[in-house]
Amino acid sequence: MDEETPHRTQQPAPGDAALFSCALCGTSAEGDAPPPTWLCSVENGRRQYFCQTCARTHIRAIEGRLDSAWW
Repeated sequence: MDEETPHRTQQPAPGDAALFSCALCGTSAEGDAPPPTWLCSVENGRRQYFCQTCARTHIRAIEGRLDSAWW
């Protein structure tokens, strides 16, 4: 309860394409939002995205709420 709530990072302006990359394998995707099949995780106050392949491979660790450093 003593931790500070992380503030949202500023989103790109409409029309500006953002580049999202997988925190594990580096696969990239371009668009206003990451693909719907990608997973978003907040670890140590940082938002990380994982592609569908990496998310499926590590689904048990993700559901067990292990940090990605443990996978």
